[in-house]
Amino acid sequence: MGLELYLDLLSQPCRAVYIFAKKNGIPFELRVVDLIKGEPPEEGASLEGWGLHLDGEMMFPVFLGEPVSPQTLAATLVELDVTLQLLEDKFLQNKAFLTGPHISLADLVAITELMHPVGAGCQVFEGRPKLATWRQRVEAAVGEDLFQEAHEVILKAKDFPPADPTIKQKLMPWVLAMIQ
Repeated sequence: MGLELYLDLLSQPCRAVYIFAKKNGIPFELRVVDLIKGEPPEEGASLEGWGLHLDGEMMFPVFLGEPVSPQTLAATLVELDVTLQLLEDKFLQNKAFLTGPHISLADLVAITELMHPVGAGCQVFEGRPKLATWRQRVEAAVGEDLFQEAHEVILKAKDFPPADPTIKQKLMPWVLAMIQ
């Protein structure tokens, strides 16, 4: 049996693994897991890496069809701006990629993180030419088709219908605690 990857392409780490495996010609069988719908992975699959990070405050309400309070949105955007500045100043600096002249897994993890708020409608790269140029280099390095393929689901997230009421009811206390 070959490598089986249990991935939900709404997950940033899953998209990074997907891009890495495809770009490096690692043969695998994709087992799609839809955690938002509550689908459990098959036995033996690992859920490590699943999680919404900085942008969880924006994405979960998008998935659940709930509005984000102006205070939460403002605080999240300030935090995002600080994170983007840190990424530019401390990690990217004047390098082509985060770790030097060649793309690395660090770039894939970072870009998939940043595409999450893009999927929620945030213009993460607007007004940040260094970051926008880095994104273009990452996309060119992995190939535009693969980049778009990996991020297709997240870029359409804001167009999803609201979550099933049963799932919404299960997730709502956790989401409300997170966004307050």
